[in-house]
Amino acid sequence: ENRTYDSTHDSSSIEEEEEEEILALIEEGRKLAVFDKDNNTLNLLFCCAGIYTAYLIYGTLQEDVFTYNSDNITGAGSVAFTYIWFVQVVEAFTNTITGYIGLQMTKTKEERNKPKPKPNQKFFFLSGFSQVLSKALTSLSLNSGLSFPLATMAKSGKMAPVMAGQLVLSGARYNMREYAQVSAIIAGTALLGLSKAKGGNGMAHSSTLGVVFILASLVMDGITGGLQKRLKVESQDVGHSLKGYEFMFYTNMYMFWVALSVANLNGDLVNGFIYCLEDSHICMLILKFCVCSAVGQSFIFYTIASFDPLVCSTITTTRKIVSVFVSIFYKGHVMTNQAWFGVFLACLGILSEVQDKVGTGRGKNLGELKKIKGSSLH
Repeated sequence: ENRTYDSTHDSSSIEEEEEEEILALIEEGRKLAVFDKDNNTLNLLFCCAGIYTAYLIYGTLQEDVFTYNSDNITGAGSVAFTYIWFVQVVEAFTNTITGYIGLQMTKTKEERNKPKPKPNQKFFFLSGFSQVLSKALTSLSLNSGLSFPLATMAKSGKMAPVMAGQLVLSGARYNMREYAQVSAIIAGTALLGLSKAKGGNGMAHSSTLGVVFILASLVMDGITGGLQKRLKVESQDVGHSLKGYEFMFYTNMYMFWVALSVANLNGDLVNGFIYCLEDSHICMLILKFCVCSAVGQSFIFYTIASFDPLVCSTITTTRKIVSVFVSIFYKGHVMTNQAWFGVFLACLGILSEVQDKVGTGRGKNLGELKKIKGSSLH
């Protein structure tokens, strides 16, 4: 009996000690969780500040560069800057260098000693090709007279061609909210594009050629998204997890070579360089534009690595809305009641899309937590 009593007593003592240890670990975990939460909040604010600052300035400079007219060109009056592919060359080169430096700085000791196999270059090339075309077409739309607010709103509606393609090609289904969101963005963009200043003599928000270019840019965005997904899948299949700076380096490297080839063929490289030599102001605008692009991309990849693509998508999408209002007020775009209603309607659709994505993301995370909890109980 004494042995039984001692054994029970020892067992209960061990259980009490284990319980105390567990409680101590829980308390320590709570302290770490609070500390981690504070760090995550600061990190998120840092990412938001970086993306917003870089791309708000980038958007303003983009509008300045591709609507620029110079009075300093020899033997001519006011000459518009039309050398789109020259800018693509400089921007892609700046981003390639930034991506390479970032890639080297983030390499682990193991990766330096035993380099990973290179990812599939075919899809990087195709992705870079479609992406540089998309950027060039957006720039051409601004250069052709499309207003920056309209171009930005139209680019926010890239979900429309994606949905149309998946409906036709894969029989995908969407709920009424998703149809309503896309419809609001399209309708709002159309209202803004069709609006004219009072009396019909004010600044137009669109041009036929500009609309064609921005629609073509949306098609290229859809192709780029599909290629990047394929690239990720192919890389994971061979056990290669792509890093942010790796994506940035290889994509921009191919963007640079494509842009350089086109700029050589159409004369933009030489003519753009001469234009910059004769007008130092446009030269400084382009350099600032490219620096903002490199900084912005770095913050985007850092955000994806620190959080997830959903957080990054939310930040960049809401930033576009802010860019539209900055352009309207800072650049003095003439807005009618119809134009304002169009902006409001499109912004409503964009914000609803963001909220829907965030809700879906939280739902997935909650489902995963429930699965983990259920497996731990068993």
